[in-house]
Amino acid sequence: MGDHTATVGPRWQLRAVPGDLARSYLARGWWNDATLGAMVAAGLEEMSGVTFRVRSAVHPWAGTFGDVDRAARSLAWSLQARGVGPGDVVAFQLPNWVEAGITFWAAAYLGAAVVPVVHFYGAKEVDHILRETSPDVIVTADRFGRTDHLEVYEALLSDRPGPLWLVAGETPPRDLPTRATPFESMLDVDPVTQPAAVDPDDPAVVGFTSGTTRDAKGVVHSHRTIGCETRQLDYMFPRGGPPQITGAPVGHFIGMLNAFLVPLLRDRPVNLIDVWEPGEVLRMMREEGLGVAGGATYFLTSLLDHPDMSDEHLSLMPFAGLGGSPVPVAVTERATKLGISVFRSYGSTEHPSITGCLLDEPEAKRLRTDGRPLPGVEVRLAGNGEIRSRGPDCFVGYTDPRLTATAFEGDGWYRTGDVGVLDDDGYLTITDRISDVIIRGGENVSAQEIEELMMEQDEVAEVAVVAAPDERLGEHAAAVVRVGDRMAAPTLEQVRAHLAASGLARQKWPESLSVVADFPRTPSGKVQKFILRQQLRDGTLQAGPP
Repeated sequence: MGDHTATVGPRWQLRAVPGDLARSYLARGWWNDATLGAMVAAGLEEMSGVTFRVRSAVHPWAGTFGDVDRAARSLAWSLQARGVGPGDVVAFQLPNWVEAGITFWAAAYLGAAVVPVVHFYGAKEVDHILRETSPDVIVTADRFGRTDHLEVYEALLSDRPGPLWLVAGETPPRDLPTRATPFESMLDVDPVTQPAAVDPDDPAVVGFTSGTTRDAKGVVHSHRTIGCETRQLDYMFPRGGPPQITGAPVGHFIGMLNAFLVPLLRDRPVNLIDVWEPGEVLRMMREEGLGVAGGATYFLTSLLDHPDMSDEHLSLMPFAGLGGSPVPVAVTERATKLGISVFRSYGSTEHPSITGCLLDEPEAKRLRTDGRPLPGVEVRLAGNGEIRSRGPDCFVGYTDPRLTATAFEGDGWYRTGDVGVLDDDGYLTITDRISDVIIRGGENVSAQEIEELMMEQDEVAEVAVVAAPDERLGEHAAAVVRVGDRMAAPTLEQVRAHLAASGLARQKWPESLSVVADFPRTPSGKVQKFILRQQLRDGTLQAGPP
């Protein structure tokens, strides 16, 4: 066995996984030869009677995994009849609707690479993704929220004659654009009986990064890496607890995995919600006995901060796994005091599960670190503290080969761009992003250090500290704050007094304070700091309340 690389990825020039690593991953069982289609077929067969439900004001659906499976196999047959198969690309831009599950599983049966696109991405982002992936099939909603996808895609596809465009929603077929095909029309056929045979080293999923930088990067995972990642997530997620609500967008990488793959490993019902409205989520929890088990910090804090939160809701949240964005210790300690057992994890779209904690690990490690390397994963720190990782769930490259060439060191080590420290027990704590360090007069200032301390203030529900231009020092720390419900915003003087009492050096204190109703966010809930930095440069983010 030589180096492992995908056979259908010449367009992306994917990396070769070093042969000794590939052999080790196979020998230890972290990789196997099962394709995504085979994994889906086995899981859905076991779960045919399990509930699959979509809560939506505009497009609700209720049924079973068996119903979705039959529809997915029928869609696969229709697409296969049109020449779609292994090596092709199926993209979908859908809210958390049943058609997203049908499309994802159909692509798996076909052996095609699937490209989830977050439902609220606009024409600029979608055009970039289409250029990067050249999909053969595109599945969209007709409309959702403020976005008219019919109008957007009619313009985007006007000079792209190739892709088949399928549209889901309530628009009658006669009112669709000429180019569009009703999604439902593809389901009234006999289903395929077997998943297509493909090389497990071929691309299976292309997930686009969440947009903390200006241009989303297309992250390519093979059948082997995505299968391993699904097992890693299942390993970390505790047994027991109520059925869970999935609010993270299925167009986002981790939302897609948690909705459409992880449940297949443990007969877990799926309850999708297409709009995250904390009051409505709390109502569903109380009336239907559903739970929320974490995700990005925002999903937990938005519930804890809501005036309708009660002890009844807390009883439906026995545990919460937090990751996908910085996890302030103030949040983990707050949740613990409320009776929620918290554990943290760390990863990215590129290497989704690098470290994590389990519920039976020491509380201090669960609350204050991002965990230990997960099975098969290795971590080391560079001289500047940057984290390097490699493991069986690490991606095989970007759609832009230039990015792939700069992302890896020799022997398969991935440059994460994050800075961290390892304690004597091997637990990792993320301390910053290399791109998130503020250089004030030549001195590095950690934004995360300031954020952690500011989160100790009762009034501060969420904070982002970013670099602001400074004529004298080059840049300085600027704090942007979202305040708690019915709380008065702190003043800059109050923030500085708190930081002084905490022992933080004066040169690290924020030199401006802005208060916002909410932050610009990625689909996974991360604050888009590059937008805040741009607003500070433009003068459109002013000090004072919103």
